[in-house]
Order: sequence, then C-alpha cells, then structure tokens
Amino acid sequence: MDIKRSTKSTARMLMNFVTYEAIKTVSEQLQETDLLKAHWFNQFSTREKVQNGELYIQELLEVHQDLAFRVMTVREHLANEILDFLPEMTRTGIQQSNMQLRCQHLERMMNVQASQGYAECENLDPNLEAGLDLDADCDRKL
Repeated sequence: MDIKRSTKSTARMLMNFVTYEAIKTVSEQLQETDLLKAHWFNQFSTREKVQNGELYIQELLEVHQDLAFRVMTVREHLANEILDFLPEMTRTGIQQSNMQLRCQHLERMMNVQASQGYAECENLDPNLEAGLDLDADCDRKL
C-alpha cells in the first residue's frame, strides 16, 4: 500500500470537491444578486469540467477574472471551515459504516444458514424412528 500516493490522491479529490462546493455557493449567491451573471456562470460551469477544480479555475480566470477570484476565495473559506472537523468525522463515519455493513452481512449469513437448516429438516425421511427428536436435530444444525 502506497500511503503517500493515496494521501495525495485523496487531497486532490478533496480540493476538487471543495472547489465544486464553492462553485455551487457562488452560483447561489449570484442567483440572488445578479441574474445575468448567474446565468453566464451556470452556462460556463456546465460546459467546463468542474471535476478538475484547478483546470476549471484556470479557464475561468481567462474569461472572467472576478468570478474566478470569488470562487477561489469561497473555496479557501470552505476549506478553513470544514477541514478541521473532517479527519474525525471521516474516521467516525468509516467506523460506523464498517460496523453497519458487517452487521448486515452477518444478518444475511445467519438468515441463509437458518433457511438452509430449516430446508434440511423439512427434507427428513418421514419413516424415521418414532423416537427421533426432530426439533433437537434441527436446533443442532442451526
């Protein structure tokens, strides 16, 4: 496992996501203050690749410098606000998710095993000795 590569990749993805959130925020702000600019910004943002935040901002800088600076300012503000909480929230979220997934998997396994055990009990030969305790035999299989 290459931790350094994974860390860089995660940071890059997070930067792109924070940029995307900044674009949404600026778009919402423009909807309230300048509908013409909001329309242009939305058109630009749907045409361009917002998945790559750096490329998006570089291209926005070439055509509309003040909006590019605004996006950069908002993404920096968002990063400052959320990144302090992110490590603990991520750890906790992953731990809770893993526990829930394990529990669900265990429940499915138990249901499959239980249904297989009942099927085996139902397929027993009815001509077995009268003294055979079917319930005890089924309980042992489960």
